[in-house]
Amino acid sequence: MSIDPRELPEAATVEDVYQLLLDRAPENKMAPRLDAMQQAVEILGDPHRSAPVIHITGTNGKTSTARMIEALLLAHDLRVGRYTSPHLERVTERITVDGEEVTEETFVRVFNEIAPYVAVVDARLTEAGAPRLTYFELMTVLAFAVFADAPVDVMVLEVGLGGSWDATNVADAAVSVVTPIDLDHTDLLGDTVEDIAQEKAGIIKPGGFLISAAQDPDAAQVLLERARELGAQFRFEGVEFGVEQRLPGVGGQQITVRGLAGTYEDLLLPVLGEHQASNAALAIAAVEAFVGGGEKPLGQGIVTDGLGAVTSPGRLELMQPSPPVVVDAAHNPHGIAASAAALVETFHPERLYGVLGVLGDKDVDGILQALLDGYAHLDAQWWFTASDSPRALAPETLTRVAVELGFAEGSVHVAETVDDAVAEALEAARTEDAEKGESTVLITGSVTVAGAARRTLRQ
Repeated sequence: MSIDPRELPEAATVEDVYQLLLDRAPENKMAPRLDAMQQAVEILGDPHRSAPVIHITGTNGKTSTARMIEALLLAHDLRVGRYTSPHLERVTERITVDGEEVTEETFVRVFNEIAPYVAVVDARLTEAGAPRLTYFELMTVLAFAVFADAPVDVMVLEVGLGGSWDATNVADAAVSVVTPIDLDHTDLLGDTVEDIAQEKAGIIKPGGFLISAAQDPDAAQVLLERARELGAQFRFEGVEFGVEQRLPGVGGQQITVRGLAGTYEDLLLPVLGEHQASNAALAIAAVEAFVGGGEKPLGQGIVTDGLGAVTSPGRLELMQPSPPVVVDAAHNPHGIAASAAALVETFHPERLYGVLGVLGDKDVDGILQALLDGYAHLDAQWWFTASDSPRALAPETLTRVAVELGFAEGSVHVAETVDDAVAEALEAARTEDAEKGESTVLITGSVTVAGAARRTLRQ
């Protein structure tokens, strides 16, 4: 076997590593395979088995739920490795240890340590006529290696896409968590919730635990049948656990949650929206299943401390208070609808100044219709823009589709960059506030737009 020594040159910086990742098949072209990942983890000594796993799939809410699970485990004094995707601003955001983003030194060091082994796997795949490890596959291998290097007590893994053949699914989860399933990535996962649920049910493991959010009946039936087939215990939101009370506020919300083994009252959850309260219930049930088999309650103090420390950057994140400026990476109709309900419930705006940018492979019509429906009662102005992602849809195309769907022509504007869109929306909100009532500025759509907006607003 010949291995090109230039295949993986030693990286000196995070930027070097990131470029080597980008040089591979992009993460939206993840291959429907697990054999490449199995080869990679085997040659590295099975780092994916270095700690038990809580595995999370679903259409929306995965990252927020992962962060809540992480916070609850940290409150138990466990050392936690969390792997989520995509990133908002820095590739190192995807890997955390003990609640902190992996250091640049560790990220680069571990990458260089695994690089020779990755080159061997790449060579084997190439000789077999298969693509090299993709961006996401290599990123996942790197996360496993960082967690084994730490080492951590538990890994919290977010699926990149689907479930059955996702790169993270080489791990055997003690607890499999399924957030709400809806239509997204239909070209790869199927065009019904039942088809998508079949794919996501692939993370359920024999003898493990399934903790599921409330689901469409067809999706729930698929998950239930798969759990029974594998002898996995299963618990569903709205049946065995759920949110009992909720009081929303600008800084978050106060909730009472009935878990699998206990009820936790008057919890302060510093993130917005009914959907985030449901994510918190899902996280509590998952941790109850993990640490006590679902039969022992968590301490009230542990749950209070854990959820009280939760953050979820780019998810209904209040960036500025007056006027409220909110960044929310909602990239499908289901996410847009949840975001709209939360924003209206929290801020009660009379006017909305919105910035939207989406990727071309998303349900553009559905996203725009969800915006129309969610903010129909408001006086809304929209700036359509594009991030620097090569997959970003042109703002002129967004504008055309929006007008065809029913957006008033005078309510839509084109901005070539996210910076321009944010600046124009902020200026309009500040100028018109005194004359026309309280307003809110919302920047939404793809994660790449949310990340760009966060950088702009910090400046």
